[in-house]
Amino acid sequence: MAIDKLRQKIGILGGGQLGKMLCQAGSKLGLDIHILEKDTSFPAAQVCSTFVCGDITNYDDVFTFGKEMDIITIEIENVNVEALEALEALGKKVYPQPAALKIIRDKAKQKMFYESGDMPTSNFEIFKNKIEIKNAVNSGTLSIPFVQKLRTDGYDGKGVHVVSEPSKLEGLLDGGSIVENMVDIAKEIAVIVARNPSGEVAVYPPVEMHFHPTANLVEYLFCPSDITSVQAKEAEKLAIEVASRLDVVGLLAVEMFVTKDSEILINEVAPRPHNSGHHTIEASVTSQYEMHLRAILDLPLGDTTLVRPAVMVNLLGEPEYAGPVIYKNIAECLKLPGVYPHLYGKKETKPFRKMGHVTIVGESLESAIEKAKFVQNTLKVIA
Repeated sequence: MAIDKLRQKIGILGGGQLGKMLCQAGSKLGLDIHILEKDTSFPAAQVCSTFVCGDITNYDDVFTFGKEMDIITIEIENVNVEALEALEALGKKVYPQPAALKIIRDKAKQKMFYESGDMPTSNFEIFKNKIEIKNAVNSGTLSIPFVQKLRTDGYDGKGVHVVSEPSKLEGLLDGGSIVENMVDIAKEIAVIVARNPSGEVAVYPPVEMHFHPTANLVEYLFCPSDITSVQAKEAEKLAIEVASRLDVVGLLAVEMFVTKDSEILINEVAPRPHNSGHHTIEASVTSQYEMHLRAILDLPLGDTTLVRPAVMVNLLGEPEYAGPVIYKNIAECLKLPGVYPHLYGKKETKPFRKMGHVTIVGESLESAIEKAKFVQNTLKVIA
């Protein structure tokens, strides 16, 4: 039975770095993985069984691709959900399920889902456009400071605008949005949960995330996180609850705020491998990528134990550079033990583009952090 499961054709919508790392993990199990993406410049084209050129947001492209697969999964939420629903109706295994994906990809629906389930999240309001938001501020029904998030298509810091003072109103994004109260954040953490169709659940220890001050991207993260054991258990329990209520098969990354009053609030979720789990390749018994594949194949889930403390540093394009990529000073970083670069294979860099990541492990978190600071200050992505 397990051999039959391994022979299934897996189709991934999206050919970015997450798709690439899913293919790399799948190669250990001899899996037959196919990618749908616009063109072969995407990272996953380097490593997949078959690469199909097509638009993951186009109904016909997704449906035609999916009909040839046994299992369809994603590495990005911005896909054609209607085609996934049609494939599911044909009896194809689609993970995450379209019903969950429709909730997750719309931040307003996400927030309403948490609210309806009495799950802790920050207060929010829904607005049709930036004019409505300005009118609410002018009428006194909405107070500054707040955070605006576009309902759809936001990723990697895009689609988010922080209004910390009245002058920031001029930068409001236009489109359907949610506006959240500014949370008094002590820490930002993430917990990754895996679920398979048989009902087995596995959860990774929380990681702590630190964001770039201007790009609103994760700059680095570390695990174990600097929270109490009680907070860690609460965060893991909450993540499992969200995944179970959504009935997600595969991975669900749950980002959370720990407030200065020690309250844990759900920020948002992603139903796929996630930036907050990159370190698991070197630091955990089972990587998040192998775990996602095990889950969608309905194989036994792997061990989530953290083997050694780790820091993950995102390699972002330097602000002033755009053009053919150069990784400056990588040799100096490779001299350090426990330093593992992952370069995504993107040919062109531009400001704050994710070009790779480096996982740094050590006997202690302190030693890993010390090496990570060196990497962060030394390894630069330029043109």
